[in-house]
Amino acid sequence: MSGIVYALIGIALAVTLAGCGSAIGVKIAGEAAAGVVSVDPSKFSKVLVLQLLPGTQGIYGLLVGFIALGKIGLLSGGGVDISVANGLLILAACLPIAVVGLVSAINQGKTAAASIGIVAKKPEQFGKSMLFPAMVETYAILALLVSILAVSGIQL
Repeated sequence: MSGIVYALIGIALAVTLAGCGSAIGVKIAGEAAAGVVSVDPSKFSKVLVLQLLPGTQGIYGLLVGFIALGKIGLLSGGGVDISVANGLLILAACLPIAVVGLVSAINQGKTAAASIGIVAKKPEQFGKSMLFPAMVETYAILALLVSILAVSGIQL
C-alpha cells in the first residue's frame, strides 16, 4: 500500500469514530431531553444545549480530517506523493481524536443526560449542570490539540 492509503485510513478513522461517538452521545442525551420536554416544554432550550454538547467531538474529528486532507494536498485537487512512513505518521496523528472522540462523546452523552436530570428537577441549576459534561469535553479538546499539532508537524 502506498502512503496515501495509510493517510486516508487515519483521516477516515478520525472522522468516522469521532462522528459515531457524537451520534451516540447526542442520542443518549436526546432521550433524556425528550423525556424532560414531554413533561415540561418550557425547559426545551436548556436541555437542548446540554444535548448538543456531545456533538462537538464529531466536529473535532472532521476538523482534523480537513487539516490532514489539506496536508496531503487532496483539498486542492492535486495530492502529494507521500511515503509509507509519512502515511503512517498521518494515520498515527489522527488516532488521538479518533479514539478519544469516540469514547468521550459517548461518556459526555451520559453525563449530559445526568445534567438534564438536574435541569428537570432544578432548572435554576442549569449553569452548574453544564460543568459536568464540560469536564468530559476537556479531554476531547486535548486530543484535538494533539492531533492538530501532530498532523501539522509532519514534514512531507
